[in-house]
Amino acid sequence: MITRIIEKQIVESIKPQKATLIFGARRVGKTILLNTILSQFNGKYQLLNGEDIDTQQLLEVNSIKRLQEYFGNLNLLAIDEAQVIPDIGKRIKLLVDNVQGLSVIATGSSAFDLLNKTGEPLVGRASSFYLFPFSQEELNTVETPVDTYKNLETRLIFGSFPELYTLNTVAERTNYLKSIVSSYMLKDILTVDGIKNSGKMLNLLRLIAFQVGSEVSYNELAQKVGLSRNTVEHYLNLLSQVFVIFSLGAYSNNLRKEISKGSKWYFYDNGLRNTIINQLMPLNMRNDEGILWENYMISERIKKNHFHNMHNEHYFWRTYDQKEIDMIEKSTDGTLSAFEFKWSNKIQKAPTAFTKNYPNATFQVINRDNYLEGFI
Repeated sequence: MITRIIEKQIVESIKPQKATLIFGARRVGKTILLNTILSQFNGKYQLLNGEDIDTQQLLEVNSIKRLQEYFGNLNLLAIDEAQVIPDIGKRIKLLVDNVQGLSVIATGSSAFDLLNKTGEPLVGRASSFYLFPFSQEELNTVETPVDTYKNLETRLIFGSFPELYTLNTVAERTNYLKSIVSSYMLKDILTVDGIKNSGKMLNLLRLIAFQVGSEVSYNELAQKVGLSRNTVEHYLNLLSQVFVIFSLGAYSNNLRKEISKGSKWYFYDNGLRNTIINQLMPLNMRNDEGILWENYMISERIKKNHFHNMHNEHYFWRTYDQKEIDMIEKSTDGTLSAFEFKWSNKIQKAPTAFTKNYPNATFQVINRDNYLEGFI
């Protein structure tokens, strides 16, 4: 079994009168991780499933005395798929505030739902963690460098959802990814937010998939999909809250010629991106390997940032005369690191406009030869 990087941090966060929240898309391994943590827990625990009607009814109780009767003999209450439970934030708050010695750990597949329901009530009482498809750092524990090199193309095309590593054929992987898109990803959004028109949302996501690595125009997207600009922005926000996509904003110190506004969108998993546009063919049959590489590298860096609590901010940089850098990473001390992602090994220098205005920033081209040397 592949050990998840955040497992140790989660275990250390489990304390009496505190809640631990684990967020992540469907099928990234939250339930397996939860069961692994419970199997190593030394105290008495109870595991509940939020999608079970009995669980929902059990936690509807507002009586502190009743909650103490139900859970007072436990050290830990675990709730899987907690976002389904009405008023889950208030329920968890009642539990950690009033059941002496109890810790609560809860998972949720949609951050906008679980965070909206837990955020305010649990201020100061909860630790939050994010789980993604396998990162290369996690896979390093079971792969040799030769394995990683051989598996890179598969990773760029099919992504890194855990269950893919039990599937051996292209057909099995394709069917699995299509089931995630149709059965899980859209289910979370449509169920929780009450969206009726899944067709337009999928069309919007397809447009984003074709524009990975490019700035998007919300007005243009709205026109192509047949939605208002506000609805387009709302849909993109929902898609980011279920861990399908994320955006980078423009980095600027308001210097002349710098773009100060704009967004580029990326997918947390290459396999989802390719499935949505039905392009799962090998690299020698496609012309977007540079886009796949950029998406993979940036998503891996985002995972690393979350897993190691780095709290870095990420942007892209561009000038009005089309000088650009794929990613700018700003650390908590203000240090700037610039990265350009190239599938080929072509040598490239940082734009003069960037080095002139940011002389203390570092610049590195990340390619197939050096990406494992500390970048991810």
